[in-house]
Amino acid sequence: MYETRQTHEFGPVYDENSKILILGSFPSVKSREVQFYYGHPQNRFWKLLGCLYKETVPVDILGKKDFLKKYGIALWDVIESCDIIGSSDSSIKNVVPNNPMDFLAQTKIERIFTNGKTAEKLYHKYVEPMTGIKAIGLPSTSPANAAFSLERLKESWKVILE
Repeated sequence: MYETRQTHEFGPVYDENSKILILGSFPSVKSREVQFYYGHPQNRFWKLLGCLYKETVPVDILGKKDFLKKYGIALWDVIESCDIIGSSDSSIKNVVPNNPMDFLAQTKIERIFTNGKTAEKLYHKYVEPMTGIKAIGLPSTSPANAAFSLERLKESWKVILE
């Protein structure tokens, strides 16, 4: 597989009542194909949210957007464009970050969480200087993070419920 320049092709999910923001690094190949967040069937993000909120998460994009809005969750990614090989966060180079300032001004975001180490590192480097908001790094829901079972993820991620 070769490194290619990719641009984030879908915007943030939020509304004026969003209270928390969860940031990934950059959409996977599968997410880019389906044009929505955490589109890979093995990614545990949606299953994890369902467990945390004790609710079945819809499978369609519209239902997922409604679920996020119901719980005041906004979703976006740190990166607007980058060079990447497939879906590999470790291959990311030449980052152009998203600028969340306009979108944050339209919300009630009080807390920001990052999904995985790459998102956390890039948020601190590029985005935190813009927002002035410290992010809480959470373990990745990616299937590549095999060290974390769903139970371990739930234990770490329950902080979003506070």
